[in-house]
Amino acid sequence: MELILAETLIPGRGEPISNGAVVLDGARITYVGPAAGAPSAGSDDTVSEVPAVMPGMWDAHGHFAGITLADIGSERFVDPVVAAARSVADAGGLLDGGITSVRELGGLGISLASNVTEGTVRGPRIYAAGASLSTTGGHGDAHSFPLDVAQRLIEIAGFSTLADGVPAVLKAVRSNLRRNAKVIKVHASGGVMSEVDDPMHQQFSRKELKAIVKEAARAERVVAAHCHGKAGIMAALKAGCHTIEHGTYLDEEAADLMVEKGAMLVPTRFVLEALLGQKDALPAYVYEKGQLVAAVQDDAMRIAKEKGVRIAAGCDIFVSGTMYGENSMEIQHLINAGFSDLEAIEAATANGPYTLGPQAPLSGQLKAGYDADVVAFDANPLEDRSVWGKPDRVTHVWQAGRSVKNP
Repeated sequence: MELILAETLIPGRGEPISNGAVVLDGARITYVGPAAGAPSAGSDDTVSEVPAVMPGMWDAHGHFAGITLADIGSERFVDPVVAAARSVADAGGLLDGGITSVRELGGLGISLASNVTEGTVRGPRIYAAGASLSTTGGHGDAHSFPLDVAQRLIEIAGFSTLADGVPAVLKAVRSNLRRNAKVIKVHASGGVMSEVDDPMHQQFSRKELKAIVKEAARAERVVAAHCHGKAGIMAALKAGCHTIEHGTYLDEEAADLMVEKGAMLVPTRFVLEALLGQKDALPAYVYEKGQLVAAVQDDAMRIAKEKGVRIAAGCDIFVSGTMYGENSMEIQHLINAGFSDLEAIEAATANGPYTLGPQAPLSGQLKAGYDADVVAFDANPLEDRSVWGKPDRVTHVWQAGRSVKNP
């Protein structure tokens, strides 16, 4: 048994507890509540005393790409073995930053997931999508290459796959399910990192999107839809997509439809803040499009909150060797957008599993019966927001009841 005594216990959902305790027994939490009511530790048990404890955090929009440039196109030229080696280091960085679960939406995560499970890679639990579905000429295409070359390059990188028409999208979904994808990712609008497509434009027809959602649902998987422009957002929601990633041009009509459909928003403000601070390292088209979407995303986040859309924190990190482990800064971005501290923490903990629909594990809350994924800080984050985004302020991490980071 592991007994964690905390001056402040933040459960993920609900009010904090002063002088709280969490008991881990194997891979599950068995007690959460006042320290006075916790079972007594035996001679063989471990006791940790910390300033603050909360559930292991979720990054609901991550990538393991293994590239070192802020240019998604560079992944097409990286040796897959090199990319995998970098991603292993990045996975460890996430864990050290308190991220114990990641929903990986395109990249090497679908392969790394089994390595984490078997214990050969140190990293968060990975719930991966495999290759994101893109239209020809869409956000996942390599626009500057001949089409046959582009298709081969992106397949090798594993980030996306091109599919046009219902038969092709069905095969793409099934190909990801064959690799045990836990979620399906589609590019329902243009994007920032891609060369020629417009973030405002819808990609995939409604017929294609409905076919994708229906096929995923047959395997109890939900669909995550990359969307910036409203046309893509509305098409994805009407087709039944479960999460809207980015949601930059979300307005009140779209937010109302999200609430009606029970859909979730993953805003990914982290990546925009990070990229716009690296103007000299970015392709010009990325910086220009990034400025456009950053200028309006705060309004979308505010509208979503006011309308009661459920929000999960995701960072969209993809540059290897940097930022992995700083993911909790997304909590600060949510606070800056008007969320209370507890609301922002809930988005990064309790709400994360819901982005997986039927595949959601019992995770993200300090609650008896839930996964024993727990993190501790050197200060109470409700009083000291400077802990966010700083891996060195995370003093302890427990994953499945095992200590994987401690002083």
